[in-house]
Formats: sequence, C-alpha cells, structure tokens
Amino acid sequence: MSKLNMIVTLAGGLSFFLMGMITMSDALQKVAGERMRNLLAAMTSNRFMGILTGLFVTAIIQSSSATTVMLVSFV
Repeated sequence: MSKLNMIVTLAGGLSFFLMGMITMSDALQKVAGERMRNLLAAMTSNRFMGILTGLFVTAIIQSSSATTVMLVSFV
C-alpha cells in the first residue's frame, strides 16, 4: 500500500468518523434538547456522579470518543 493511499484512507476514515459524530450529536440535541441537558446536569452534580455517569454512558455506547463529543455538544 503506497503512502498516498494510506493518507487518503486515513483522511477519509477520519472525515467519516467526524461527520458521524456531528450528525449524531445534532440529532441527539434535536430529539432530547433541554430535557437531556437538565438530566445530565442532575446526573453530574458532583465529580463522583459525573465519573459514574461517564462510565455508564461509555459502557452503553462502547465509545469514549462518542460520549465526549455528545456531552461537549450539550455544554
């Protein structure tokens, strides 16, 4: 596999990943919106609860990157 092919494949994969994260985050905001924001605020009221919430959500969707993107989009 040539270097150019590897670079194009990497760039394409990264762009699809980022596009998926943005699309999922936008859709989640439209569906849940303010209710989800309030729920996350209540579930992360202190550091310990925030860690447990993050672990739970990451375990459910099996992606820490997706969890981070979704939670940052609500801030």
